Amino acid sequence: MLAFRYIAMHYLKYFFIILGALVLFVVGFDYMEHASELSKSANLLLIYLVYQAFYAIDLLLPLSLVFAMISTKIFLIRSNALVSFFSLGYSRVDILKPFVLIATTIIVLFISLHTWSSFARAQEFSRNIRKHAQYLNPTRDLFFTYKGKYVYFSKLLPLQERAEGVRVFSVKNNSLKEVVTAKSAEYRDDFWHIKKGDLITKPDDLSLASPGISVREADDLKILEGFRPRMLDQVYEGKVNFTIIDGLEAISLLESQGIDTRTIRGALYKIFIYPFFVPCLIVIIFFFVPMSVRFLNVSLFSFGAILVTLLVWGIIMMLIELSNNKTIPSEVGIIGPVIILLLIALRQWRKYRLAT
Repeated sequence: MLAFRYIAMHYLKYFFIILGALVLFVVGFDYMEHASELSKSANLLLIYLVYQAFYAIDLLLPLSLVFAMISTKIFLIRSNALVSFFSLGYSRVDILKPFVLIATTIIVLFISLHTWSSFARAQEFSRNIRKHAQYLNPTRDLFFTYKGKYVYFSKLLPLQERAEGVRVFSVKNNSLKEVVTAKSAEYRDDFWHIKKGDLITKPDDLSLASPGISVREADDLKILEGFRPRMLDQVYEGKVNFTIIDGLEAISLLESQGIDTRTIRGALYKIFIYPFFVPCLIVIIFFFVPMSVRFLNVSLFSFGAILVTLLVWGIIMMLIELSNNKTIPSEVGIIGPVIILLLIALRQWRKYRLAT
């Protein structure tokens, strides 16, 4: 218990120092690069910096956990605390447990943060502020199919849950049957409501004897049940920064229509699976470090451990991008590397647990 508290205290200290330093570096560097593009409004600038900080935390928190373990282990070696714990009867596994438990707990909290749209979509929001001086940019010329209907929105406003320039095309037996046109539609009570629009109906028989195309006014129409504005914006714009709730609802809805959900599954894998490479890498690196500074070149070890961490993280991020672009299956690009690291970590854990 003494060793756990002592190691946990120093691990958390190094974690917050490293994470804070990396976030400040990224946010500061980004601000210097894009200062001329940003709005002169102090409120927008502050919001932009906050979203950039969220994005930096999302990107760098896993790295900070591994770097903090390396820093803590070097501190324990240099202060001879590690040798003291071993002399008191603690095993390598006992020393490792605080790192794994704390890292796993932080990762679970990190995953739960992705239920917040402001955190999960921080990069998108900050980019919109930089380019359009507003954090949620309207989506234009959105055309998609839903339950056998073709739907076109000239402009989608997710925050206001409203769409403008609405066209709904009904097709039967590869023939256009009906068109609904409206200036606007609003999302409420799980439906898109069209207060007033024009209903254009085409008869099956277009001969000279047919009555011809009819046009009449239609009131209080309901379309797109369950298709929330943010889901429309994310799915049909090809974005990959889903919140957990949006991603699960999108998969359920799109699978019922037989629509490809690989991008959405990849986004959820990135949230739920990717961060767990951290405890695996912590276990792997931990057991390669000697217990005393007499058997260790600290500078060389630090350089090698950081280089390995960055290399593994870079490869995983590259595979995630390939998965997002559907170049490789998300199961291969995201789940595969984490499983490989997990198997190596379990082998190391079992080897040294049995040895002690």
